[in-house]
Amino acid sequence: MAKITINNKEITVRENETILAAAKKAGISIPTLCHMEGFPPSGACRICVVELEGRGLVPSCSFPAADGMRVQTHSPRALKARKTVVELLLANHPDSCNYCARNQSCRLQTLASELGVRQRVYVGHKEKYKLDASSPAIVRDPAKCILCGRCVRVCEEVQGVAAIDFVRRGSKTVIAAAFEEGLNLSACVNCGQCINVCPTGALTENSHVKRVLDALSDPALYCVVQHAPAVSVSIAEEFGFPAGSDVDGLMVAALRRLGFKKVFDTAFTADLTIMEEGSELVHRIKNRGALPMLTSCSPGWIKFIEQFYPDLLPNVSTCKSPQQMMGAIVKSYFAETGNLNPRDIFSVSVMPCTAKKFEAQRPEMACGGVSDVDAVLTTRELAQVFRMYGFNLKAIAPEAADTPFGTRSTAGKLFGGTGGVMEAAIRSAYFLLTGTELENPVIDKVRGLEGRKEAYVTINGMEVGVAVASGLANARKVLDAVRAGRNDLHFIEIMTCPGGCIAGGGQPLGADLEAVKARLAALYDLDCKEGLRLSHKNEDVVRLYKEYLVAPLGEKSHRLLHTHYHAREIV
Repeated sequence: MAKITINNKEITVRENETILAAAKKAGISIPTLCHMEGFPPSGACRICVVELEGRGLVPSCSFPAADGMRVQTHSPRALKARKTVVELLLANHPDSCNYCARNQSCRLQTLASELGVRQRVYVGHKEKYKLDASSPAIVRDPAKCILCGRCVRVCEEVQGVAAIDFVRRGSKTVIAAAFEEGLNLSACVNCGQCINVCPTGALTENSHVKRVLDALSDPALYCVVQHAPAVSVSIAEEFGFPAGSDVDGLMVAALRRLGFKKVFDTAFTADLTIMEEGSELVHRIKNRGALPMLTSCSPGWIKFIEQFYPDLLPNVSTCKSPQQMMGAIVKSYFAETGNLNPRDIFSVSVMPCTAKKFEAQRPEMACGGVSDVDAVLTTRELAQVFRMYGFNLKAIAPEAADTPFGTRSTAGKLFGGTGGVMEAAIRSAYFLLTGTELENPVIDKVRGLEGRKEAYVTINGMEVGVAVASGLANARKVLDAVRAGRNDLHFIEIMTCPGGCIAGGGQPLGADLEAVKARLAALYDLDCKEGLRLSHKNEDVVRLYKEYLVAPLGEKSHRLLHTHYHAREIV
């Protein structure tokens, strides 16, 4: 341990703990820009400099604490240095704040305001950069990039994709994909984690807001919307509710006010996914199919395996994701029972995920030239639309989602967090294999935010091994073990984003780990309090099979609810 003095306050810290961490524990705030909690420090931006007695200015994010240190975090010298860094960053930054998607949520803008930067002090040469809108999910604006490197780090260290990196040298340095091609030609899996860590508007989602509003104003279109399990426990943060608040009914009411004819709950087709995926797992176990079976709900993960592990594609479930299942059912069963032309239905989904935009436009996700889903809004985009229309969620009376796709089990709701698909699947697979229910439906070993989890469940005397991975770097470790010959696993759930959909690339910006924990806790709380906890007990799902789909893995369900994936070359 070491005793150091920060702002004339003596505190005890661990030897070699950074000054930034020590100050945070003491309740002293030091501004940062390139720093990422939980990552080794890079010390690139120098916004966090503090004045160390006898040493001058040092970066607090990377400078280790030592016994006897005396530090001033906001000395005139430190403040001047920070202000100069911001002024230099603004020297060649675009003056388009009013039109930027990150206006009022931009870290550079906030720092400039806090440090009193009110005029351009330095004028730098402005390079002309080409906007990269080639990706169906993510837009890159290199002109707004400040080279903090946060996007590079999350892509490589958290996701294990490394689709972008620093290229060129010196003042010509930019962040780009390989050969400076568009993101559509890169290894990018469209997860949007880079957007979540970008401090400026250099990375944003490919907005579908105009597309949706245009459709809503078109009297020839019958507009319907679905919302994912994780959205209702996260969008609340955009409107001043505590993290983890479930505003499902309020959101449904607001969506109706926008003009959607029907509002459906994607957790319904999460239950449907369990029926198909659980039946597929049972079929593979009984008939010695390709095992372990890998889940197919997360589209970023699907593109990842297509690129990096194409030899394991036979192990991937053929089920579409709940988003795409809902789209397919809406444009088949719902259209037929409502005497509607599928081409006149404009199907919108609200997702916590930018990769869902990529998934919706995949050619495999269409039937007869009609896409299952026509537009995808992220949680952030829906909040933007609600604000645009002046909706105050706190002043709206809650309403229930529409039938026939409104009833859902809490198993379907668990899809929003890592381990949720696995837990829901085990509950129903147990029933499908034994004809009886699990005595305790809670599978503790697959719960929580750990990046990798494993469990063994005894079913009919057979020990079924399951694994859960969230974050693609964690997925690599599990898949490498399977490649190396590990054979004690039967089912593996993989979510692209660390923590699952509750921490997806389209979720509210600025959320910390505590907010993510609160969202997951809200899903578990729903599962604890509500009565319908099993997908195969959802009467509306049972009725859908009875009236239309006939049976899981049947001809019609396979045609509508299943698909195929293919190997992709990596640029």
